[in-house]
Amino acid sequence: MARAHPDVSRARFQRLIGEGQVAVEGRVELDPGLKVKAGQRLEVQVPPPAPAEPLPEAMWLDIVYEDGDVIVINKPAGLVVHPAAGHAGGTLVNALLAHCGDSLSGIGGVKRPGIVHRLDKDTSGLLVVAKNDLAHQALSEQFAAHGRDGRLERAYLAFVWGVPERKQGTIATGIGRSTSNRQKQAVSNRPDAREAITHYEVVETYAGIASLVRCVLETGRTHQIRVHMAHIGHPLLGDGVYGAGFKSSMSKLDDGARFAVKSLKGQALHAAVLGFEHPRNHRKLHFERPLPPDLSHLGQELRLQSGAVRTP
Repeated sequence: MARAHPDVSRARFQRLIGEGQVAVEGRVELDPGLKVKAGQRLEVQVPPPAPAEPLPEAMWLDIVYEDGDVIVINKPAGLVVHPAAGHAGGTLVNALLAHCGDSLSGIGGVKRPGIVHRLDKDTSGLLVVAKNDLAHQALSEQFAAHGRDGRLERAYLAFVWGVPERKQGTIATGIGRSTSNRQKQAVSNRPDAREAITHYEVVETYAGIASLVRCVLETGRTHQIRVHMAHIGHPLLGDGVYGAGFKSSMSKLDDGARFAVKSLKGQALHAAVLGFEHPRNHRKLHFERPLPPDLSHLGQELRLQSGAVRTP
């Protein structure tokens, strides 16, 4: 069935079989592992997508690329990706429902955009969303491989406290939910911890007080960059969750840089690069977006503290 209808995922067909929506030679079949014979007739009843729980909300989106299969968004800091506790509306999903309208198909039986990866609420940058089942399945496979097969590329820019001892390196640990705070992730060697690998490179340093680093992910764990940089002693500026112990470092900043940090909406992290293989034509797509205004301003103030000349 999946080969005959590539726009519908195997998982979707499997659910339809379990729901009694597939018949073989006129008889409902509930076994997804049934071996069919040549010449047998299969009938599938595909119910219309259920109404989406989130409601469409018209809002401005910074659309980097869009076609019939995918849409790439440059997400601002402060925008939640999908509805959750405390964020029933005003999310990227609500905006996509309004923007895409009837072009969205029934991913998983629900008419909603296919969120295949997420950015934290206070992280800005590039994010791709699937617009149909075929795109959702193909992109999910790429993100599951985390770039190890060469199809997916993700790079982030982050301002961190201090200067890493090594100009470039790899952080490889387990990451799991913190035992002391369920809202946090932590480096862990517990059996339920998941492998996390982050490659980093120092791009710029500021008077030994802070650095701009480029991080490339080999895995995609919740808060991975924030946890890993804090683990090696260099938490992100503006990160009140993983960098609370570095509040004293603010005293080393001059007034301009200190105000720039306090003005941040959250952690100083931006998803600057996103590349993936198009789910339909397999063409490699590559996108880059510079730092948003607040992080760009922070970088300027840190350079001034490092001795750069302020231009009138």
